[in-house]
Amino acid sequence: MTRPTAKPILAAFMPRFATLLLDLDGTMVDAFTTIHRSYAHILPRLGLPAPTMEQVRRAVGGGLENAMRHFVREDQIAEAVRLHVAHTNSILLEDVKLMPGALELLQAQHSAGVQLAVFTNKRGDHSRLVCAHLGLAPYLRGNFGAKDTPWLKPQPEFAAHVLQQLGAQAESTLMIGDSPFDVQAAHHGGFPCWTVTTGTHDATQLHAAGADAVFPDLIALQAALPR
Repeated sequence: MTRPTAKPILAAFMPRFATLLLDLDGTMVDAFTTIHRSYAHILPRLGLPAPTMEQVRRAVGGGLENAMRHFVREDQIAEAVRLHVAHTNSILLEDVKLMPGALELLQAQHSAGVQLAVFTNKRGDHSRLVCAHLGLAPYLRGNFGAKDTPWLKPQPEFAAHVLQQLGAQAESTLMIGDSPFDVQAAHHGGFPCWTVTTGTHDATQLHAAGADAVFPDLIALQAALPR
């Protein structure tokens, strides 16, 4: 049985977090089929080979422009992003699905009075559509993504903006994510980050990035949250 690879967590003695900030792709939802389909559609139009799913998984997380740098020249980025966004708009909700335990985590934490918000490098308009489609929106106080502000994770200004908008305090906030970008964003914002290995990085990589805890999935993470 897979066990969480986390630093010691004494959940029974920890205060409940007042705010949970949730990464989206790879953490709360599985959108990798959609993302891969868009890359596979647009890169051949630029005279480039279609990437594998694994190549796409390794590239995403730092915002679309940064991900594109894994596949195209700098002078091709603007056109590649334009094509990617246009194609994604047409297929956005076709394949996206919830990660196991995602809805249950939101329902339990919302019922307990915890403030919940999405904090993602996915485009904010796409993030809000996905969350509405999958039934997550009613539990969220906010949904903050790329193009909503001038910043991306892990820039500290983005974390500060999210906390300010929510009226949240860093000392009672927890980030839940799947990548080093999430870990860095949380630590730049002054709060911890618990991670899952359902997305772009494995446990070894997440520990190396400084994650405060690493779990195999949201079900195990939810079990470790203080009650």
